[in-house]
Amino acid sequence: MARPSSAGEPMRRHINTGFTYVGLLIAVALLGIALAAAGTVWRTQAQREREQELLFIGQEFRNAIASYYRAGAGRQYPQSLDDLLVDNRMAQPLHHLRRLYADPMTGAPDWTLISAPSLGIMGVASSSKEEPLKKDGFSGADESFKDKTCYCDWQFVYTPRNSRRHRIQVPAT
Repeated sequence: MARPSSAGEPMRRHINTGFTYVGLLIAVALLGIALAAAGTVWRTQAQREREQELLFIGQEFRNAIASYYRAGAGRQYPQSLDDLLVDNRMAQPLHHLRRLYADPMTGAPDWTLISAPSLGIMGVASSSKEEPLKKDGFSGADESFKDKTCYCDWQFVYTPRNSRRHRIQVPAT
């Protein structure tokens, strides 16, 4: 049997190398597509977690404003968020909130303050204009968040319910 000439071997090796290179390019492209899909899933999950954190922190602010409102003899709202940390209206200072939280949607303490018709702050809202993933399934005081188009519409407001005299309508935004 005759051996193949040495001139044919390099050409065969070059053809095989070309197929390997194309296969490697396809594998890299498929890996890129899979990583992009995983990134999208991760981003969505991270946004859902920030939404849950926003709902928790918003409720904390609502509860702190309610506590401040009920603690004073004159039934008044806090003048600033710092008043929720240390309430000096009594001989013994009260602490309605442990710390001022950052807005989880923006990562900064840039809350939109919702003013009471009288003086003071009756609530907070996120300053984020991003569209929420959660559109339904809210409970209690958060039921008004249904079908809102941005996080800035999620307003965590305290309105006294026990007296008509103190009933306040939240301004529409």
